[in-house]
Order: sequence, then C-alpha cells, then structure tokens
Amino acid sequence: MLGFSLDGKVAIITGSSRGIGRAIAESFVAHGAKAVISSRKQVACDAVANALNAAYGAGSAVAIAASISDKAALRNLVDETRRHFGRIDTLVCNAASNPYYGSLSGISDEQFLKILTNNIVANNWLIQMVAPEMIERRDGSVVIISSTGGLSGSSTIGAYNISKAADFQLVRNLAVEWGKHNIRVNSIAPGVIRTDFARALWEDPAAEAALNRHTPLGRIGEPEEIAGAAVFLASDASRFMTGQTMVIDGGVNVKGEL
Repeated sequence: MLGFSLDGKVAIITGSSRGIGRAIAESFVAHGAKAVISSRKQVACDAVANALNAAYGAGSAVAIAASISDKAALRNLVDETRRHFGRIDTLVCNAASNPYYGSLSGISDEQFLKILTNNIVANNWLIQMVAPEMIERRDGSVVIISSTGGLSGSSTIGAYNISKAADFQLVRNLAVEWGKHNIRVNSIAPGVIRTDFARALWEDPAAEAALNRHTPLGRIGEPEEIAGAAVFLASDASRFMTGQTMVIDGGVNVKGEL
C-alpha cells in the first residue's frame, strides 16, 4: 500500500523560515524527512532548524541561507545540501516576492523584472540544479508553491499573478520533459492563508469577515493546511501524479459569485 512516509528523503524548502514554507518543513520532518531550511537570513533559518532538531532529533534539519535572486547562492544551497545529506529527493520552491502593488501601467521595469526573476526564473534555476541526480536515480519530486492569484486578474497584484500563472506552465512543461525519468513536477495554489503576505487582509476584521463570507468553508486557511498537500506530493502516495496544480482555497475558486 502506498503511504505518506518520507523516511530517508531529503528535501530543500525555500522560504522556510516562516509561513507556509516553515509549515511544510515541519510536516516533512514529522513524516521522516531531512529538511533543508532556507531563506535570505541565516539567523532566521538557524532558529527554525534548531527548533526542528530539538523536537525531532539532531540531524533532522540544517539551515542554509540563500537569496532566490542570487543564482550563485542557489548553487551553493544545492551543493551544501548534497555535502551535508548526500542527496536531494524533493525540492519545494516556496519563496517568492512581490515588491509592487498597483496597475501594470505603473510598474517599473526593475519591479517587474524582480517579480519575474524571483518567482519564475529562480524556480527554474533551482529545479535545473537538482535535476541531474534525480534523473540519474530515476526518482524525484518537485513542488512549486504558486497561488490562486495565477487563476485570475487583479488591479493591484497583476504582475505577481502573471508570475504565478507562469509557474503553472513551468510545472506542466517540466512534467512533460521529465516524465520519462520518473520525476514528478506539481504545484500547489493556495488561496488566502494566514501568513505575513496576507497580513493586511486578516489583521483587518472587516476584510477578514468579507473573505470569510465569500469562502464556502467560512474562513481563511492556515499554513499547516498547505503542508499536508506538499507531503502528499513528496510521498509515494502521489507517484502517478505530475503536471498538476492543487488548488487549496476553501472553495473560493469554485464559488464564482460575490
């Protein structure tokens, strides 16, 4: 019977010092994996790795800081992971950025390029770096944390939504290219989750109440409710699934009407 165990697996999770990324790292370790905690600041990564090692045993996690906009830093992240754990079984591309809010007519080239580089190009950099050993081993899982924003337009976060829609296609394309190597590539599209990115929504009682009214399940999501899907995609339970996007938004996307 196929299960959700991650025993013996090694996973890199970007943006894992807080929010959804941290929840994924914690769930991975709880299911038996070794987790590489990565975000821009080493101190923040160390804090999460230390907490996981204290809770689940020494050697459960290691902290390797890397900025997703720095290709050399991502190369070091991959190399240091292999040096420390000897292999990479799963890559979760969770880190992303959005430095601009407003219409596309007002975005600067620098802001647009930063969004596209950090949210699409950097994912591909990192994926291509981990691919060779997965191809050689004929086993591996890549998970991109996208967003339901990639399914719709927006007058305020349009550039971000464009990047997230592109991640859906990156997943589909890599699934076609790498299926012959038994490498699975999927994405998760969260709706509004209680993270720093959505803080302006859930810290405003009126805004959260409006979101709750529009959500079939009647509330916004929690980071750990995304982590379970990531465990599924990293485990043998999903070994016949590739090129897909799992929408986890409390039912908002299927409701339609306001």
